[in-house]
Amino acid sequence: MTLIIIIAGLLAIAGASQISDRLRVAPALLLLTLGIAVGFLPVVPAIEIGPGVILEGILPPLLYATAVAIPTISFRRELAPVAILAVLLVAVSSAVIGGVLTLVLPSLSVAWAIAMGAVLSPTDAVAISIARRLGVTQRVITVLEGEGLLNDATALVVLSSAISAAVAGRTSAGVVLGSFALAVVVAVVVGWIVGELTLHLRARVTDASVDTVISFTVPFLAAIPAEHMGGSGLVAAVVAGLVTGHRSPRLLPPDHRIAGNETWRTVELVLEGFIFLVMGLQLFGIVEDVRAEGPSITTAVWLAVLAGVLTVAVRAAIVAPMLLWLRRRGARLAERWDGMGEPLQEFEERCRAIARGEVPEDMLVPWDRRRRGVQRRLKGLAKGRRGTGHAHAQAHAARTIDRIRRVDADMAYYQQVPLGAREGTIIVWAGMRGAVTLAAAQTLPAAAPNRPFLLLIAILVAAGSLVFQGLTLPWMVRAVRPTMEGPTDEAERRELMGLLISAAKDVIPEREDHPLTDDGRRRIASDSQGASALVAHAAREGAPESDEEADWAVQRAEAHARAVSLDIVRAQRQALLDAGELGLYSAGLIEYALTRLDYEEIILVYREAINEAPPDRVIPAPSGDGTVPSTAP
Repeated sequence: MTLIIIIAGLLAIAGASQISDRLRVAPALLLLTLGIAVGFLPVVPAIEIGPGVILEGILPPLLYATAVAIPTISFRRELAPVAILAVLLVAVSSAVIGGVLTLVLPSLSVAWAIAMGAVLSPTDAVAISIARRLGVTQRVITVLEGEGLLNDATALVVLSSAISAAVAGRTSAGVVLGSFALAVVVAVVVGWIVGELTLHLRARVTDASVDTVISFTVPFLAAIPAEHMGGSGLVAAVVAGLVTGHRSPRLLPPDHRIAGNETWRTVELVLEGFIFLVMGLQLFGIVEDVRAEGPSITTAVWLAVLAGVLTVAVRAAIVAPMLLWLRRRGARLAERWDGMGEPLQEFEERCRAIARGEVPEDMLVPWDRRRRGVQRRLKGLAKGRRGTGHAHAQAHAARTIDRIRRVDADMAYYQQVPLGAREGTIIVWAGMRGAVTLAAAQTLPAAAPNRPFLLLIAILVAAGSLVFQGLTLPWMVRAVRPTMEGPTDEAERRELMGLLISAAKDVIPEREDHPLTDDGRRRIASDSQGASALVAHAAREGAPESDEEADWAVQRAEAHARAVSLDIVRAQRQALLDAGELGLYSAGLIEYALTRLDYEEIILVYREAINEAPPDRVIPAPSGDGTVPSTAP
């Protein structure tokens, strides 16, 4: 029977994902509705899933996978609004909802009411998939995803502190702040260590399937130790995911990453569907418990409506001043940055001169006295050149140039994609509750007053926000018309192509005996994907078919072309990753170009494996008697 239920659940998840586009309804809403309908069937018993299953078994891999997919540069740029929504908003929501519940339910103490407010405060990162499907700008999605990834820690710390206060009768703001700081610090340290160690371990694995299996353990390797050390296991899984997403293109082979990504998409599909399906299935059992113990279902419904309205109202009250502050801060930083244009340009030119080793020892520092930080940095560069070695000064100057370019790209990003009132409306309305709310409610101890009643309020708020806000979000997007994610800017695309061509030109050898013509070099530089075919065709056209020596020359030319193409692809990937870390191009364009390069490298390696020995094992052409020496071992 259990196997049949699992198969039916998988088919339901697949069916909802398949028909969602036709119905224009998110799969999460279809599965939630299906779960509620099936749960109320007479033949289906009441279902209850322990909170540990979701908090410890389902959410860590889901949050980890989401964190891996978030561009690190975008997450860094949106760290300020994410921190406000993930920390301040959760704390304020817990206090406001708790205060209102205390007024309307006098039997509920302040501590238990705040605990309930903490349960209803966090948004769900999984529910953000509904907003992503609508095509709103990636900046809004990054803010929503970052909030959903990190607000769990704040909510769970507030929840545990409120429960301790309700059971033990005492707590303090210092204890709550200390618990939160410990949870975050431990999670960040453990998540970073696990992410780095597992990446270096996976880099030594030669089988893509084995690498994927190891990746399945990473979120748990981060979450379990963090929980035992007093940290947030969910945040640890998120940090491990951020480290993995940022570092894996430099450490893991492309075939491993592509295979892992495809497998993880399947895992995400199943786990997301399981969460919403189970949410619906549990409603019947909770309703039955409330009917047996009271208060009435009607009271739970109107309290859930009240709590849902409060969550949206408090969210709007926090988002509005946050956007105003972000706009003023951005304008102030942009004005300051523009005001430093001329001296900053001169400073950057001097840094470039240091990097080239062209600055004299008695370098002067023409810089405004008010810019003492940059003045000290420039003097430090000159001092480093004289005292600690020319190479160190060059490296220091290069890093300084990168920092200037990064800040300049950040300023352009904030100006090109501002967060205005229209985007703020979507941020408010897309903050839906989900599985985290239900799982947090189930952690309420048996000593909680009217625990089934509180569970029913939690699931009604979560389900109601998903259904009402999720179904009306497309209408809201059409009504307020926020900035949408459009096609890649053509000028940006051309600039990126110039970067790739420049990286390719630096790799193509310039030896006189190189088999490529000048035209061939230009074509390889502009499109490395055609390099192997170009060289092979050029070599075959000039070689007689019956001449064994000519045939061997063709094979050498093909092998050499593949080696050059591989070097080009890897150099282009390195250039793309460096540009991505500086934020010089949009995250979507960088990801698209990296994917193309990954598939090109896989094709080249595959051709080399089935057709030719590796280039370093290709030996000179056969001697005049026609004999062919054996290859190197």
